[in-house]
Amino acid sequence: MKPHSLYIEFDRNDWSALRDHTPLPMTEAELEHLKGLNEQVSIQEVEQMYLPLTRLIHLYVEASRRLHLASTAFHGKQTQKVPYIIGIAGSVAVGKSTTSRLLQSLLSRWDGHRNVDLVTTDGFLYPNRVLEERGMMNKKGFPESYDIKKLLKFIATVKSGAAEAHAPVYSHLYYDILQDEVQVVRNPDILILEGINVLQVNKEAQIFVSDFFDFSIFVDAQERDIEQWYIERFLMLRDTAFRNPTSYFHKYGSLTKEEAVQTATRIWKEINSRNLSENILPTKGRAQLILRKDADHSIRNIYLRKL
Repeated sequence: MKPHSLYIEFDRNDWSALRDHTPLPMTEAELEHLKGLNEQVSIQEVEQMYLPLTRLIHLYVEASRRLHLASTAFHGKQTQKVPYIIGIAGSVAVGKSTTSRLLQSLLSRWDGHRNVDLVTTDGFLYPNRVLEERGMMNKKGFPESYDIKKLLKFIATVKSGAAEAHAPVYSHLYYDILQDEVQVVRNPDILILEGINVLQVNKEAQIFVSDFFDFSIFVDAQERDIEQWYIERFLMLRDTAFRNPTSYFHKYGSLTKEEAVQTATRIWKEINSRNLSENILPTKGRAQLILRKDADHSIRNIYLRKL
């Protein structure tokens, strides 16, 4: 990718040097628990790429605290410091979830912001019954398939400093919202909001989800690599979760490898590739930081927006 002039570009060596002796508070066992199904993230990758990122975010969070104190001193009204919100965007299968979990784990070990929550926007998809009524099941994940009003209400509640905010819970096994479950967010120091379209804008709206972000990250890669990762994950799910009789995708559990590859490729072309090109990629330039990944899942370049 040719970096935009708004960004400072770092290669692996340059970025790794910015760790500045930050200790690695993670074991191999912890990393295995955090990685996605087919994510190839080594402990060295965490040390060289993710530790500098958490150091940068820590500096930004501390700067936000100082700004809050300065603002309080100016207007003289005592107000509670509200959560620092980080948005993480990118394609299906690009590794957003692993990035989010790694950041949640690492950021929670820094003094001053031990309470770090993670919420995914999957819970704000319309239930399947609504998508079916509207003929939108084949556009699940597109911007119009989300209850944006509910998402905006949630993020605004968090950013207001409310004691609690409730987020719906999504099941990848059932491929639907769990009607009787909610995730309770209790005024965290940092909230990470992860989802493919969190940087999306809507011309008809007056306010966007990203208006509430203090920092935003776009996880990027070549589409051919993301498609391959999607197919690899599909094959792994065919041998695991899809074999569960209660899985929404149980019908794929008995496919041969060739049939599974053909099915995954078709789904990618018809749905995920379209969503990527039409809705997700156009939001990349709105991110404050872009993580550019190689075919082996490693981060090759980082682009940080100039201040």
